[in-house]
Amino acid sequence: MLYFEDLTPGRVFHTASHTISQQEIIDFARQFDPQPFHTDTEAAKTSVFDGLAASGWHTSSLTMRLIVASELKNVANGLIGMGIKDMRWPQPTRPGDTLRAEIEVLGQKASSSKPDFGVVQLRWTTLNQRDEIAMQLETSIWVARRPD
Repeated sequence: MLYFEDLTPGRVFHTASHTISQQEIIDFARQFDPQPFHTDTEAAKTSVFDGLAASGWHTSSLTMRLIVASELKNVANGLIGMGIKDMRWPQPTRPGDTLRAEIEVLGQKASSSKPDFGVVQLRWTTLNQRDEIAMQLETSIWVARRPD
């Protein structure tokens, strides 16, 4: 198990990778973000993306999937998110891109109202096969402290 005390500032976790297919992009977008530059390869050619691009929400969801399959799956009480800030998608995710994530612990603070827990600040960075940032965000998670 990973407890609050194990998530020290500067610690970095790495995920496995996933290569995203054109069909995955289209299927996700049809259900959750049905815009032509995510669902129609021809229409996408004349969009700002100049080709099919995954929804940013797809990139983010895929990142979450990679993270819960990483060592962070062992956080004692699960990955209980408290909020997200500064979420951005500086590089579109394209069919055939291979994504992986790095999760850096930015800080931690013990809870004053619930002494068995603390808040850990993380930065998630999703990178493609060219090490370009596809998605980045900062989040805080609620983490159990190590039992005595």
